[in-house]
Amino acid sequence: MDKSDIGQEERLLRPIQETGRGFWIFAGTLLAIGAWGVFAWFNQLRRGLDVSGLNVPVYWGLYITNFVFFIGISHAGTLISAILRLAHAEWRRSITRAAEVITVLVLFFGMSCVILDLGRPDRVMNVLRHGNFTSPLLWDVCSVSLYLTASTIYLYLPLIPDIAILRDLIPGRRWLYGPLSLGWTGTPRQVHLLDKAISVMAIIVIPIAVSVHTVVSWVFAMTVQPMWHSTIFGPYFVVGAIFSGIGAILIAMAIIRKAYHLEDYLKPIHFNNLGLLLLVFSLLWFYFTFAEFLTTYYGGEPMHMTIFLSKTEGKFSPLFWTMFVTCFAIPFPLLANRRTRGTVWGCVVASVSVEVGMWLERFLIVVPSLSNPRLPLTAATYIPSWVEWSLFAAFIAIFMLLYAVFTKFFPIVSIWEIREGRESSVREVSERVESYLPGGAESAS
Repeated sequence: MDKSDIGQEERLLRPIQETGRGFWIFAGTLLAIGAWGVFAWFNQLRRGLDVSGLNVPVYWGLYITNFVFFIGISHAGTLISAILRLAHAEWRRSITRAAEVITVLVLFFGMSCVILDLGRPDRVMNVLRHGNFTSPLLWDVCSVSLYLTASTIYLYLPLIPDIAILRDLIPGRRWLYGPLSLGWTGTPRQVHLLDKAISVMAIIVIPIAVSVHTVVSWVFAMTVQPMWHSTIFGPYFVVGAIFSGIGAILIAMAIIRKAYHLEDYLKPIHFNNLGLLLLVFSLLWFYFTFAEFLTTYYGGEPMHMTIFLSKTEGKFSPLFWTMFVTCFAIPFPLLANRRTRGTVWGCVVASVSVEVGMWLERFLIVVPSLSNPRLPLTAATYIPSWVEWSLFAAFIAIFMLLYAVFTKFFPIVSIWEIREGRESSVREVSERVESYLPGGAESAS
């Protein structure tokens, strides 16, 4: 390894060794937003769900919208990283950890949204104590818990060599890095076992990730609620999850790249490649959305048409057409144009637009169907309260804070995988050149 490589690796360690004033201002601001969310939550605990906008029959609102949204974003890291790893996509090495951290952290906030919607946290264990396995709600608990466990292991395994590097370079934190490094010294046997374990987890985690958002969709689809009871919801939710997940990766990459000056590691080609994936999933999202609304319109069933019309031309139409613009009309031309797709700003604008649109999509799945009950009840109006918005803002702020704190303890770009990539590329080139020389592999064969 030459001096330039060592210098670049020192840049990856700099955020851990140096903490400037800007970080503390950033962290303090996020903590203040989080504290306001805690105040809002205690207000809800004291006064009950009456402080929210939930009512009869709109018993699911912003909390369940956020649950589906956060669980969808969780597909950002583990699923994309595992697929790219198994496909031997070498360009993934700089982005995998930034993506995997999103998965693990955001899952906690997704599960917390269910607790908020429950109203009484002391009743959470009743799901396990008195759970009925014929209920999709219990399937949800099991699949998300399994996904969190698998994703945490998948994040931790590639971290081990980097933790060992930090253990040797930062003696003051040996109390943390020593136990976490598991005695890693980089012997050939350890490297072999680690590679095998990562490959096994990559294979295991893909079906788990797909099953999670499929099960989330079944919570809706296995009811007889209009525009929920649909066989398309499983793949529709999975596509939407990956769509919003890729957008989350691109936004996180852009922030990290700017904040820590990692332009040499997070290059335009990384944004271009992920932008291509985002383009593909924007087309898939458009296809599934078109299929859902076409079949509903063509069937013409009165209860379904009531929801359909409330979205396309009724009180929810501004949100619906904003969703279409932000999920397709804005990102598609940006990503289809090579000039804008190959730039950081083009991918970021498209990604932010996608995140807004996908949140609106989840809101439009949850609220309109419940606002128009099938029973002889008056149609309800649901307006989220300041408590719900405060908790949503707090979750986003605390997620960003925890993500930033992670970068202060662990390299957000994997040093070990970058080294491995350099060594394998050098070895591959040398073997290729050797095969062209007299007496090389080709001559021997």
